[in-house]
Amino acid sequence: MEEIRDREITPADILAMLRRRWVLILILALVGAPLAYGVSRFLPNRYKSQTIVLVQPPSVPTSIVPDMETVGINQRLATMQQEILSRTRLEPVIRQFGLFSGDISNASMDDLVARLQKAIDVTPVQPMAETGSQDLPGFTVSVTLDNPRTAQAVCTAITSMFIERSISVQTQHAEQTTQFLNQQLADAKANLDAQDAKLAAFQGRYMGSLPDDAQTNFHILTDLTAQLDGTNQALARAEQDRSFAESLLTQQQAEWKASQSGNNPATMEQQLATLQTQLADLQVRYTDDYPDVIKTKADIAALQKRLADSENAKPTAPTGKAHRPTAEPPQITQWREQIHSEDETIAEKTKEQAEIKQQIKLYETRVQSSPSIEQQYKQLTRGYQTALDAYNDLLKKRDASAMSGDLNREQQGEQFSVLDPANLPESPSFPKRPLFALGGFGGGLALGVGLAFLLETQDKSLRSERDVEFALRLPVLAIVPVIEPISGRSPRKLSLTRGSGPTIDLSPRV
Repeated sequence: MEEIRDREITPADILAMLRRRWVLILILALVGAPLAYGVSRFLPNRYKSQTIVLVQPPSVPTSIVPDMETVGINQRLATMQQEILSRTRLEPVIRQFGLFSGDISNASMDDLVARLQKAIDVTPVQPMAETGSQDLPGFTVSVTLDNPRTAQAVCTAITSMFIERSISVQTQHAEQTTQFLNQQLADAKANLDAQDAKLAAFQGRYMGSLPDDAQTNFHILTDLTAQLDGTNQALARAEQDRSFAESLLTQQQAEWKASQSGNNPATMEQQLATLQTQLADLQVRYTDDYPDVIKTKADIAALQKRLADSENAKPTAPTGKAHRPTAEPPQITQWREQIHSEDETIAEKTKEQAEIKQQIKLYETRVQSSPSIEQQYKQLTRGYQTALDAYNDLLKKRDASAMSGDLNREQQGEQFSVLDPANLPESPSFPKRPLFALGGFGGGLALGVGLAFLLETQDKSLRSERDVEFALRLPVLAIVPVIEPISGRSPRKLSLTRGSGPTIDLSPRV
C-alpha cells in the first residue's frame, strides 16, 4: 500500500499536525533561546566607534575662484579610502595603538592589516532626494575592535587621516596645476614674443602701406594730383611770361638800337606796328589793368608822339659826330631781370613737379600693393591675436590655480569637517545577546516545526476520512458516530484494527 505521506498536504493537515506536535515545538523553541544566549556569553565583545564627516563647500564662491579638482567628491573619497586603508598607512596605526598584540607573534603583518581593514568601515552618506543633488554630503567612519577606547582612538586617527589627506591632495593638485600652467605660460609668452617681433618687423618694412594707411594714402594721392595740376599750371604760366618778356626785351633792344642810329620814321613806324601787335596779344590774355598792357600802351603813345614830332621837324644837317649812349635803358634791364626771375620760377616749378611726380608714384605703388600687404598683415595679426588670447587664457587659469592653492592651504576651500567626534561605545556592538536569544527562539521554533513535519511524514496512522480513502482506494460509505454519554464524559474513541495495519480514530460527527 502506498504511504499516506505521498499524498498532497492541505492547510488543514498542517494545522492538525501543529495541534498534535505543539508540545515538541514549544519545548525546542524554549530551549533554543537560553542556549543561544549562553553561546553569546562565550563570544568576545566587539565595540564600535564611529564619527560623521561632512563635506564643507568652499568659503569663496567657485564663480570667483574656480575649483581645480577634476574628479568628483565620490571618486576622490574612494581613492583616499584605498590609500588610507593600505598597509603603508595602517601598519603605523597597528604599532602605535598596539592592536592585536596577542596575535603579533602568531600572525604576519599582512594578516593584521587585513583584520584592521575589515574592522574599518567607510560608508558614504546618501544625499536627500528633495535636493536633487548628486554630490556627496559626507561619510561615516566606523571602527570595530575589542576595546572601546582603542576603537575610539583608531576611529579618530583614521578620520584625521581623511581630513589631512583631503587638504594635501587638493593643495598638491593645485600646485601641480600651477606648475603646469607656468610652463605652458612661458611657452605661450615665447610664442607671443615671436609673433610680436614678426608683426613689428612687417610694420617697419611696410610703413605707410598697412591696411590702416590705405584711406590716408588715397587722400594723399588725391591731394598730390591736385598739387601736380597746380604746379603744371604755374609752370605753364611762367613759361608764357618768360616768352612774353623775351619778346618785349627783343622789341626794347630793337627800339633802343634804332634810337641810337637816329629818328628814322620808317623804323619808328615798324616799331609802332610791332607794339600794336604786342598790345593786341596782351589784351587777348590780360585785362587793361595788367601792368604789361599799361606799359605797352604808354610805349605806343610815346612812339606815336615821336613819330609826329619827327614829321613836323625840318631836316637839319648833322653838325657833328652823333652821341651814342654806353648803357642800356632801364626798361631793357627790367625785362632782363624779369626773364631771369621767370627762369628761376620755371626751375623751381620743374623741380617741384618732379618731386610731386615721385611722391605720386610712391603712393600709387602703396595703393596698388595694399591688397597683398593687407592679406599678409591679416595673417600676422591673426597669429598674434591667437597667441595673445592663448597667453591671456593661460594667465587667467594660472592665477585661478594659484588662488585655489592658497585657499586650500588656508583651509578655505572644499574640506572635510567632523560633525560628531568619535564616540566612546558603552556597550558592545557584538554580540547583541537579546538578539541572540531571539534568534535562538526562532531557530528552536523552526527546528521544532521541521522535526514535527519529519515525524508526521514517517507516521502511517489513519486519522481522517481522506486518509482512509487514500489508503484503501475505496470510498467511505458510512461513519459510526460516537454517542455522547449522559454523564458528560469524554467521547469514546472507536478503533478499527485490521491485522497489524494502521488504526483509525473516528471522532464524533453530528
